[in-house]
Amino acid sequence: MSAENLGFLLIGIAAVILGATIIVMLVRSELAAASGNVGKSSGGKLVLAVALGMGVIAFSFKLAVFTLMTTLPRQTITPLMVERHFAEIVPASWSTMPEIPQKDEPYVWQALPLAAPAPADNPTTPEKVALGRQLFYDANLSQTRDVSCASCHDVDGGTGVDSRRTSKGIRGQMGGRNAPTVWNAAFQAVLFWDGRSPSLEDQAKGPPLNPIEMGMASGEAVAQRVRDDAAYRQPFDRAFGKNAPITFDRVAQAIAAYERTLITPDAPYDRFVRGDRLALTPAQLRGMALFQSTGCISCHSGANFSGASFVNLKDGDPPAAVATDNGHLRMFPGNDTPYVQRYNLVADKGAGGRDADRGVWRIPSLRNVALTGPYLHNGSVDKLEEVVRIMAMSQLGASVGTDTHQGRMVFWSQDDRSVSKVDRPVLSDGDVQDIAAFLKSLTSDALAKKVAAR
Repeated sequence: MSAENLGFLLIGIAAVILGATIIVMLVRSELAAASGNVGKSSGGKLVLAVALGMGVIAFSFKLAVFTLMTTLPRQTITPLMVERHFAEIVPASWSTMPEIPQKDEPYVWQALPLAAPAPADNPTTPEKVALGRQLFYDANLSQTRDVSCASCHDVDGGTGVDSRRTSKGIRGQMGGRNAPTVWNAAFQAVLFWDGRSPSLEDQAKGPPLNPIEMGMASGEAVAQRVRDDAAYRQPFDRAFGKNAPITFDRVAQAIAAYERTLITPDAPYDRFVRGDRLALTPAQLRGMALFQSTGCISCHSGANFSGASFVNLKDGDPPAAVATDNGHLRMFPGNDTPYVQRYNLVADKGAGGRDADRGVWRIPSLRNVALTGPYLHNGSVDKLEEVVRIMAMSQLGASVGTDTHQGRMVFWSQDDRSVSKVDRPVLSDGDVQDIAAFLKSLTSDALAKKVAAR
């Protein structure tokens, strides 16, 4: 019990004792008057004592309830409030909102599996993971021997990114894109912002050969750096067999095996989906409903909150290394908004190429997104709430404000010479805060502790 609650309890007990003392005194006074001066007792003090006694009893009952609520374990009291908790989280204003659209089958929210899928030609083993971690942190794999995979993907610090707008490579060179987090990259079917790599093994070969990032001349040059270090001979033997040749392919396989262990299935959202109905706050529950009804799930779907992830990621099913068939890439920004110029969103076209009108990008995962700012492909946005506004307006055609008329669009069809009206989603500032709160529920408990300890 906190000091404030203890102080209130002591005051309450003192009040009960005082009230009981007054009642006793009133009753004794009335009885004395009745026995010593027959006929002179009006009974008023006795009535007052009865009334005061009822008040003391009621207050004592409330005090007892308060004591139970503040001293019994949370798991004993809170479940009694669960149904009421769920009934009160939706504000009255939601009665004017449209229903969550349902397709032939309702959207199924999924928790992240406890293991990541691995390809048949690179099974995950403890020995390979240990070797991969050693390589992941080895700055000798860069031309200047001072940049490693971990330089841009801070695993120890918890974020899995470097927290820069764009990443820093050898000789202080700055890249043109923000470093995606390495956490849960194992669940993505394509890698890099433009989705050019189909596997972790292929992605692991990219940074060492990038002239800005690690700057090695060739894959053979990377392999030779590893061969030159005697400390790698035994780990390679354990991972790939006695005297197995050290090649660039095997370096990439080991790094990929290590990255497949960097998964975070311990977020409050995961606990909620697995059955802990108290894992999410009221704001997060409202945000979860808005995330679905506004249409965010059209791109950020599944257990990894990305349409560019593998399928079959439900608990109890073996994770399957099969890509989704709804496309891994999306045009961004989809609509003209003031944010396009403000954050220079179309300077880099991604997979769209230089001649494209808009950028085309892989759908990123939203796992641990509260930890991985700054945001977007160019790292131009610092606040998670601002990203929610940008994506709502740019990708979903939503309006952010309080005027519901902002959500109405009129379309003219030249083919049939008709006018039609479409009501777009309208999000208030409170809705934006709720969606951001839900996104924060995707943060791993373990990573949150690491970040807080920094």
